[in-house]
Amino acid sequence: MAKKNGSIMYKCSNCGYSQPRWLGRCPECGEWNTLEEIIIDKNAVTAAGRGSEQVIKQKPVSLASVTSQKNSRLSTGIDEFDRVLGGGATLRSAILLGGEPGIGKSTLLLQTAASVSIQNKVLYISGEESAAQIKERAERLQLNCSNIQILCTSRLEDSLDALDSVKADFVIIDSIQTIYSAEAGIVPGTVNQLKYCANEFISWVKERDSVLIMTAHVTKEGTIAGPKSMEHMVDTVISFEHNSDDVRFLHAQKNRFGSVDEIGIFSMTEKGLIAVGDPSSLFLTKRKVSQPAGVACTPVFEGSRVFLVEIQALTVPAKASISRIYSEKIDSGRVARVAAVIEKRCGLCFSDQDIYVNVAGGIRLAESSIDAALAAALYSARTDLPVGANTAIFGELSLAGEVRSVGKTRQRIKAAENLGFTDVITPDDDDGKVKISDIKSLVKEIFRK
Repeated sequence: MAKKNGSIMYKCSNCGYSQPRWLGRCPECGEWNTLEEIIIDKNAVTAAGRGSEQVIKQKPVSLASVTSQKNSRLSTGIDEFDRVLGGGATLRSAILLGGEPGIGKSTLLLQTAASVSIQNKVLYISGEESAAQIKERAERLQLNCSNIQILCTSRLEDSLDALDSVKADFVIIDSIQTIYSAEAGIVPGTVNQLKYCANEFISWVKERDSVLIMTAHVTKEGTIAGPKSMEHMVDTVISFEHNSDDVRFLHAQKNRFGSVDEIGIFSMTEKGLIAVGDPSSLFLTKRKVSQPAGVACTPVFEGSRVFLVEIQALTVPAKASISRIYSEKIDSGRVARVAAVIEKRCGLCFSDQDIYVNVAGGIRLAESSIDAALAAALYSARTDLPVGANTAIFGELSLAGEVRSVGKTRQRIKAAENLGFTDVITPDDDDGKVKISDIKSLVKEIFRK
């Protein structure tokens, strides 16, 4: 019978014999240097299970001696989801998925669960819906969910017991705001509840070759509700957004195991979320008439893919003494800077105008390569001179009025040409179809006719 020495004891790694003092040789099996220091902790979470009292004291080791983990990713079976995750969900990782109510978070995760369950154990824990409601959705989406274990509860203790018994490879919590524990109070959704419950789930998955996905509510500003520390606790934070149409955008705001530049694009249909196979021309407006003023097209990179997007601008006399900028998809500060450069270098006044800027398709743009196209759209809107329908523009605009080169020029030009853009205007010396150096030459080249 092992005796406790305060909160420390020594246990043989070979036979399990334990005693309160360290010995060079185990009295039970006779092996040398096998007694390891054990800490008594009733609240510990280990691979052996939650609440194990004996925890091996961890000591630093050389990073060079650590063996890297191979085949450490689990495919979700949905290419666009895997792309955003960096090639699949990393084992022993926690993922936080946020989005507006009704956007399709539960639909996406149920489709993912059905795909993953073909070769892995899946546990779906729902605190928002009943089992019958989830089953009805699965039948409507024509999903095979025979290998999915489901638990409808809001109690953390029930969820942890199910995790230990099922030993799932893929765990879904829908949603973390509905889970509560008596240890942190009885009201779900509070700061203490979120931190406590999230920590328990994350601690469980970190000790096993499993993947944890938790959905989260968002505030009216679009940010994930709850303490910001919850986003620091997880490995990946994914945002699920949509435009006015049925298009959904999935992108990572944080990813410890991959890039945050990739974007997943889905279309919401009667059969659920369908991945958009070729989104290159998804954000272009198809017109049967001539292109109106205030519109310019530009190729942008989102991760490893090139999209052609349409920037739309409108200028009208200011309704008040101070002009305003209305722009949701492009940062209003960028719009103000580009307008100021045009006003200074080309003599075109924007200070008495209200400026409206939009991106067709609802995608958000933050890349510096859109500066030249944004300038062309603003100039076109202000002068009522349209940009050519077959013209694509890209380049970074400096405060001095220079149009600078951007990366991956060849891929941008190729993508534009494949979609029928014959005039590609760029500051690049070698690859550009039409070379421009500053905002004045850009304006002259676009509006030369």
